[in-house]
Amino acid sequence: MSKTNPLEQSVRDRLERYFTDLGDSEPRDMLAMVINCVERPVLEVALEKSHGNQSKAAEMLGITRSTLRKKLLAHNLQP
Repeated sequence: MSKTNPLEQSVRDRLERYFTDLGDSEPRDMLAMVINCVERPVLEVALEKSHGNQSKAAEMLGITRSTLRKKLLAHNLQP
């Protein structure tokens, strides 16, 4: 049995809960939903850890500052 890191396990656990809550309904756009749910707090934490420095936050995230700004706007976070 392969080891799952705690973050991955947390996502798996929440997805199991999601499917339980869905019941007989079919899931739609599941990947987009998960990405959207995860992306916002990741952006927020990166900004917190970089003390609001977008260049440092973008570097932490492995994206360009321009991409970070677009993502901040998409999530209605202060650019």
